[in-house]
Amino acid sequence: MALSRMARGLLLGALALACLGGGLWGWKLYEGRHGKGLTLYGNVDIRQVDLGFRVGGRIAAVLVDEGDAVTEGQPLARLDADLLLQQRDQAAAGLAGQKADLARLERGYRTEEVAQARAQVAAARAVAENAAINLHRVSTMRASNAISQKELDNARASDREATARLRSAQDQLDMLLSGYREEDVLAQRAAVAAAEAELRHAEIQLADGVLHAPQKGIVLTRAREAGSIVQPGQTVYTLTLTHPVWLRAYVDEPNLGRIRPGMPVRVAVDAAPGRTFPGTVGFISPTAEFTPKTVETREVRTALVYRLRIRAEDPENVMRQGMPVTIFAEPAAP
Repeated sequence: MALSRMARGLLLGALALACLGGGLWGWKLYEGRHGKGLTLYGNVDIRQVDLGFRVGGRIAAVLVDEGDAVTEGQPLARLDADLLLQQRDQAAAGLAGQKADLARLERGYRTEEVAQARAQVAAARAVAENAAINLHRVSTMRASNAISQKELDNARASDREATARLRSAQDQLDMLLSGYREEDVLAQRAAVAAAEAELRHAEIQLADGVLHAPQKGIVLTRAREAGSIVQPGQTVYTLTLTHPVWLRAYVDEPNLGRIRPGMPVRVAVDAAPGRTFPGTVGFISPTAEFTPKTVETREVRTALVYRLRIRAEDPENVMRQGMPVTIFAEPAAP
């Protein structure tokens, strides 16, 4: 009986220890998933851009060297502008000519031309009236057989010719008074628009003769020197973009719900022990992928993860592209 009581006591003690251990394990699991911050690992994104002219030509000057820090919009290199200026001036002259032709068409014919046409109408009318009077006289004389039929026919032909000349002169005057045809004006307006586009193209090419930095960064490589002949798009500089600083990290599926866009994080790097830098989660990939080799560990070797993009603040320029980083995400508020 005593042995049975002792066995029951040992059994109850073992059960109590098991419950206590299970409770402690469950609390640790809950604390690990909900109470403590999440630690992620990643790297500083490598962000580089190859810069080249959009037009070809001879490089007149290279203005920065490898290792130089540049700001957005800063000139980096310049092409000889002689040919580009000549093309711009030629396009400007062509546009001026087309505009002059359009102004002439829209203004209509000159006053002198209209006055000349009026004089021609007056002269043709006088000739026509004289031909009509002569025809009437000849017709009367023919009726009394004073003249031959041939003379009457000649008078009729002269009258018809004079009338036709008057009609032609009047049509010419009407045309001058009404101005140029609308189709001609529209065609010339289209020619002006084409010349304006050509001038803008030449001006863009002239502006492209200067290579500017697209963003703040550091010159990594200078691939061409002054005097080199380059083709459009040929790399002249390779620029490392330093602002903003983007980090690439990965979170496994069980912890995905603990990360959200806009969430503040702290970033630690080996180059600055004991210090952290503020950051913000900017992007969470909607597509799962296998853990990349750069962050592979024994526990997550076959796990699916989601890529994060985090923007970090680095006012002292401590972080370098490709550098490993540790990211601490604070737990969400309950």
